[in-house]
This record gives sequence, C-alpha cells and structure tokens, in this order.
Amino acid sequence: MVSYKELGFVNTREMFKAAMAGGYAVPAYNFNNMEQLQAIITACVETQSPVILQVSKGARNYANQTLLRYMGQGAVEMMKEMAREKGLKEIPIALHLDHGDSFELCKSCIEYGFSSVMIDGSHLPYEENVALTKKVVEYAHQFDVTVEGELGVLAGIEDEVVAEKSTYTRPEEVEDFLSKTGVDSLAISIGTSHGANKFKPEQCTLNEDGIYVPPELRFDILAEIEKRIPGFPIVLHGSSSVPVEAVKIINAYGGNIKDAIGIPEEQIRKAATSAVCKVNIDSDGRLWMTAAIRKYLAEHPEVFDPRKYLGPAREALIAMYKHKNINVLGSANRV
Repeated sequence: MVSYKELGFVNTREMFKAAMAGGYAVPAYNFNNMEQLQAIITACVETQSPVILQVSKGARNYANQTLLRYMGQGAVEMMKEMAREKGLKEIPIALHLDHGDSFELCKSCIEYGFSSVMIDGSHLPYEENVALTKKVVEYAHQFDVTVEGELGVLAGIEDEVVAEKSTYTRPEEVEDFLSKTGVDSLAISIGTSHGANKFKPEQCTLNEDGIYVPPELRFDILAEIEKRIPGFPIVLHGSSSVPVEAVKIINAYGGNIKDAIGIPEEQIRKAATSAVCKVNIDSDGRLWMTAAIRKYLAEHPEVFDPRKYLGPAREALIAMYKHKNINVLGSANRV
C-alpha cells in the first residue's frame, strides 16, 4: 500500500473549507492520458487554482492502475517545478476516484495512493446506499482519505455510469444520510447530467442566436439542502457547459454530434458561490480535445506524428481549464 501523502497529494477537507469560505468551487477535472494531465496542471498552476484530478473506473482500466499512480506522482512533481520556474506558489492537488461503484474499487484506489474516493450508491435503494457508503467511509478514514457520497440520480452516460432518467435529491434525506454514513462531501442532483447531451431540444427554448437554452437548475432544492446541512460540502456532477464552438468545429471536420446541450456557465457560477465547493467537468475537455485534433488532421492530412496533433489539443485544453478557473468556478488565485 502507498499513502497519497507520499505521492504529494492532499485530501479534500481543507480545500472544501477554503472554497466555502471564499465563495468558489474547486475544479474536478477528469483525465485519461498524459496530454490531459499536462493541461490540467499547467492551467491550474498558471491560474493559481487548487485542483482535483479525477479518475473514473474506465480511465483507471484504460491507463493501468500502476502507471496511473506514477502519472499522478509525476503531475505533482511537474507542478512543483513549474511553480518554481514561474515564481508562483505550489497548488494543492487531490487525486480522486470518480463514481466508484464498489467497496473493492474504492479500497484498491486508496491502496494505490488516491487521497479521495467517491462511492456512488445512488442507484441502490436508500438503505443499501447508506450501508455501502458507510463501509467505504469506515475504511477510508483509517488512512485519512476523504469520501464523497451521492443522493439522487443524474441522467446521461459517462464511462460506465448510465442512467436514463434523473431523480432529484430529496432534501429530507440528507441529514439522515450524513449522520449514518459519515461522508465528507455529498454529490446532489439538481438538474445537471452526464455527457454532451444533457437535455433534449424539446426541454429547451431557442434564443435569438438559434442556441438551445436549457431549464434552470433546481436552486430551490440546493437552498433547502444548504438550510438542512449548513456548512457541509456539496458537489455537482455533470457540469460541463458543452461549448457550441467546440461542437461546431467537430461537426465541421467530419464529426456528427447532434443536439449537444450543456449547463450554462452562469448557472454553474451561481452554484459555485453557494455550498457547492466541487464541480465536476469532463465532457467539455473531451469536446475541445476532439475539436482540436479533428481540425488539425483535416488541415494537415500528411501528418502521422501524434505529437503534432496532440500538442494543439493540449493547448486547447489549457485555454479551457483556465477559462473555467477564472470565469466560471472562481478558483483562480486561491492558493
């Protein structure tokens, strides 16, 4: 077993305390490969933002759990070197399991150096969700690893997470869930969803630019939850904005992404000023990376060196992560 502290990571406890006091949210960015990881670290060092590196079950299988551990450790060392060279402060980094679906997976991640894990029992009957979450918490807390639980179900598809319909979090359950499980943060469902197709066109209104505008998030549910568990860290999953520009580039260069509708960034910014202190963003990164690669390959059909097209993809990601930190989450200059 390796402790996350040996790798240079921190858990999320102090991160969330600072975020709630400062009225911002810590970015939780998913990564699957080196370029994504480089982009996250570069953007967060340069904007001086704390960050949570997120790994899904699918990403862990794709990258290999042992390699992933050393990639994470390398990211910490890259951060320190970059901060030193640029005369900036080092930033806190957490390594988090996104949507863990079993005790065994959470246990394995803790043993491989994760500083935070999510156990998602939201699809289970309530009492089973409580029992599973409590089991993970009891194990994780032995090693000072923080645990995120979930109440309510988000629709959409992200890796192995698939749900056809959303179920809003029931505020009347949160106090009982927290007291029985001991979780450190709680993911809730107030209208966000996974993937690039978060809403159907018929659920939205068309603005003057011909862009679909989705219904507003259920801030009333968020407010009621805040009232019941004041000062407790809340998490929003499925919070990508699905940028129209990225989708247009993808489709212009051979892609076929239809009816891609995300969460308006102003709604995420509003949520980030509340008890929401962690916001998960994955699809936006996938879209911008794909857009940059498709465009480059179409304009340079003779290229077969992956560095040539992954380089511009990395730059597109850096720009996007910086924008999120500065203009959406409010996490820039918070270290």
